[in-house]
Amino acid sequence: MKKTLTLFAVAFIFTLSGCGNTDDTTNSTRSTDSNYPLTIKNVTRTEGGAKWIEKDQVFEKVPERVLANTRPAAELLLHLGLKDKIAGVGAVFGMDDSDVKAEFDELNHLSKDYINKETALSVDPDLIFGRGGLFDNAEWGNGTVDSINEMGIPTYVQETSTQNATFESVYNDIDNLGKIFDVEPAAKSFKEDLKEREQNLKDRVKEVNNEQRFVMLFMTDPSEVSIYPAYGESFFNSMFDMIGLDNVLLDVQGDVSLETLIETDPDVLIVPDWTTTTAGAKKNDMIDAVLSNEKLSSMKAVKNKQVYSVDYNYMFGYGYQSLAGMELLIDEMYGTK
Repeated sequence: MKKTLTLFAVAFIFTLSGCGNTDDTTNSTRSTDSNYPLTIKNVTRTEGGAKWIEKDQVFEKVPERVLANTRPAAELLLHLGLKDKIAGVGAVFGMDDSDVKAEFDELNHLSKDYINKETALSVDPDLIFGRGGLFDNAEWGNGTVDSINEMGIPTYVQETSTQNATFESVYNDIDNLGKIFDVEPAAKSFKEDLKEREQNLKDRVKEVNNEQRFVMLFMTDPSEVSIYPAYGESFFNSMFDMIGLDNVLLDVQGDVSLETLIETDPDVLIVPDWTTTTAGAKKNDMIDAVLSNEKLSSMKAVKNKQVYSVDYNYMFGYGYQSLAGMELLIDEMYGTK
């Protein structure tokens, strides 16, 4: 189990390395005569690079065989009524969206882990779509944007998984997918539903009126404390900021020592919930491990039992699902409304 999660953690670090700075690069332009050819402004980056740069993607027609590189990416397509367009899904782990679970279970699940380029291409896709960090030629990546485009296959990197992303990026992605697949009414409807939920969440946070400081412990083994500062993780940090949690290590680059964590003494500690991954540590196991760790016993978050576990995809799925994660966390912290 530890070996599996250690490999997962290595992939995690690399796939997050590209979530830094970019301009608004996911707008679109249309032909004046018809919907297609359709040009979408998206992004690419050099092999091993950290910075995303603008790159146009041209769609001659509606994609018919889409490779979604994560579960959250596939679930977004399902909300737009695109089940029949999904040729395969990688990284089938994480909390499911009950609204589309039945449809998702009927899809072609390629792996419970991140998939490589060979697996991605095995479904003969005419679009590879999803999380930006997975557009890499490493064994856990589905190939770089440029290498895929050179094969004549368009790509769409979720804006949410690029730098400077916020939850607003979810809406930009939905808009662009609506145009790419010519399903703008469905995109508009789903966007409106999400905006209503987002506003309800913000209203709830305003009522609570309790700004707190937090630190993320990215632990794959309950017995080993690993601090993740989430430097440059704009989407992640924006989601926690939405519910009044301020990442106290936001500006820290590199490793963070246990001594620094204790000295920082945040109000809240967040740990990942691996329940939905293969042989993953359960939610309560992670929390109990932190609460019983003697080295952390002086921290206010431990003394006040302000340690919470959040599903990995709610934090690093880079999708609308993060809203559900924050809704659940608010309920856990302050009680169900």
